[in-house]
Amino acid sequence: MSDDLQKATTQGKIKIFEEKVGALMQMGGEKQIKKQHDGGKLTARERLDHLFDQGTFQEVQLFVQHHSTLFGMDKKNIPADGVITGFGKVNGRTVFAASQDFTSAGGTLGEMHAKKIWKVMDMAIAAQKPFIAINDSGGARIQEGVPSLEGYGGIFYRNTIASGYIPQITAIMGPTAGGAVYSPALTDWIFMVKNTSYMYITGPEVIKAVIGEEVTQEQLGGAVAHASKSGVCHVVTENDKDCIDQIKILLSYLPDSCNLPLPAALSTDKPDRECPELDKAIPDKATRAYNMKNVIKAVADHNEMFELHEQWAQNIIVALIRVMGKPVGVIANNPMFYAGVLNVNASDKAARFIRFCDAFNIPLLTFADVPGYMPGTDQEWAGIIRHGAKLLHAYSEATVPKITVVTRKDYGGSYIGMCCKQLGADYVMAWPTAEIAVMGAEGACNIIYRSEIADAADPAAKRTELIAGYEAKFNNPYFAASLGAIEEIILPRETRKRIIAVLDAMKDKKEARLEKKHNNIPL
Repeated sequence: MSDDLQKATTQGKIKIFEEKVGALMQMGGEKQIKKQHDGGKLTARERLDHLFDQGTFQEVQLFVQHHSTLFGMDKKNIPADGVITGFGKVNGRTVFAASQDFTSAGGTLGEMHAKKIWKVMDMAIAAQKPFIAINDSGGARIQEGVPSLEGYGGIFYRNTIASGYIPQITAIMGPTAGGAVYSPALTDWIFMVKNTSYMYITGPEVIKAVIGEEVTQEQLGGAVAHASKSGVCHVVTENDKDCIDQIKILLSYLPDSCNLPLPAALSTDKPDRECPELDKAIPDKATRAYNMKNVIKAVADHNEMFELHEQWAQNIIVALIRVMGKPVGVIANNPMFYAGVLNVNASDKAARFIRFCDAFNIPLLTFADVPGYMPGTDQEWAGIIRHGAKLLHAYSEATVPKITVVTRKDYGGSYIGMCCKQLGADYVMAWPTAEIAVMGAEGACNIIYRSEIADAADPAAKRTELIAGYEAKFNNPYFAASLGAIEEIILPRETRKRIIAVLDAMKDKKEARLEKKHNNIPL
C-alpha cells in the first residue's frame, strides 16, 4: 500500500484514504458486529451515534495502531486499536467521549488504546467540557504487559485531576473487570445496563477457584447487584439506548465545568404556584410513613425529578430537580424505609452527592424527617461514627446556597446531620408538623424524669402525663423558632414559593474559606 500511495495521483490518494477509513469503520467485521447485536448490545460507533447530535461527532486519532510485537501481535490488526474517541454536540452542548469497541480484540486496553483516551480526556479538561466513557472491554491487553497497566494508571490520574472540575460520567455497557473498574469508580456517575453489563474486581471463575464460592456474573457484578447492594451503580437502565438517553437527561442538569454557569431550562411552571397536596402529606400518626418523593416532586418544576442511587440506601433520597428552570440538588430522608434514619450507607450516599453539587455550584435543598441514627452493633462496628462524620463534613464544606425544610421529626445528632443552621444552612424552614428536639418524647422523659416516674404512686400514669407535657413543648417547631434555630414556620402548601424566594435571594452567595491545600474528609 505504501508504494501505491507514493505513485498515486491526488485523486488516487483521496480514494486510498476513503478505503482506509471505510475499512476502519467496519470495526471487528460483520461476524463480530452480529455477535454484539445478538448479545443485545449496540456497537461502539452506534452508541456514539445515539449520544451525539446527528452529524456533529468529530473522531480523534482514528488511524492509531498498536505497535506491540510480542505473542504474535505484530501480525494482528486492531481497527482504531479498539476504542473510538472524539467530541461532538449533545443537545447542542460540546461533550468529549471514548467508546470501547468490543468487536475489535474484545475492546482490550493496550498502550495506544489508553493514549487515545488520555488525549480526549486532556482535551475535555482543557476545553472545560464533560467527559463520557463508554466501557465494553475484556480488560487489560495481556499481550502488551506493563504498558497496559500504565495505560490504566494514566486514565486514573486524569479522572482524579478532572474530578470536581468537569462532569465525568461512565456508561458500563459490557464487561468491566479487574483494574478497569477503578476509572468508573473515580468518575462522578456510573450507569449500567441490565443483563449485559458487569463490574467486578475478580470474576466468578477465580472466586470459585480461590474461595470455593459459586456465583453468577449477574449476581456478582450485574447492574441490579451494584445498584442495590454495593452502591457502585447510580442508575440502572434497560438497554444501551435507554442508558444513553438517561445520561443525556443527567447532562441537562449539569454545567460544562465548575467555572461555567448552570444550564437554564425553559420553565413554564409558575413561581407563585402553591402545593395544596403538601398540606395533607404528613399523616396524623407520627409513626406512620409517607413517601418523601411526592414532596420533592410537588416543589419541582413540572413535578419532575431525576433520582440517583434509587435502589441503594433507600432511607435517604438524592435527586436533581429544577426550580424555575435552574438545577437544584435535593437530599431528603424517606420515612418509607427504616423511618428515614441515617446509617452508614445513607451517610455515604448523601455526602458524596452534596460534594458533587457543591463542586459544580448546584444549590442544595434538604428535606428533614429523621428520628436519629440507626442503633446497634452492626452499625457501630461498620463505622457509623466515621461515615456519619462524612455527612457533617460535606454539608459544612459546601459553600453553595443551602436551604433546609423540616417536615416532621428532626431529632438529636441527625438534626445536625441534616443541615441545621450550625452546619451552614442559609435558611431553615419548618412545617407546623415539625418536631425539633434532642430525642422523642418517650425516650427523653425516661431519662429526664427517671426518679420522678419511679417514685410516683402510679409510674405508668406519671410517665404518660410527663410525655404529654414534653410533646406539648417540643413536638412542634415553636420552641426552635423562639430560639432562632429556624427562620420561619411555613404552610406546607407554600413550600415551593418560599424555596424560590430564598434561592433568588441567595443566588449571588459568596463564601470564603481558609486558604489551604484541601480538607481531610473522614473517608
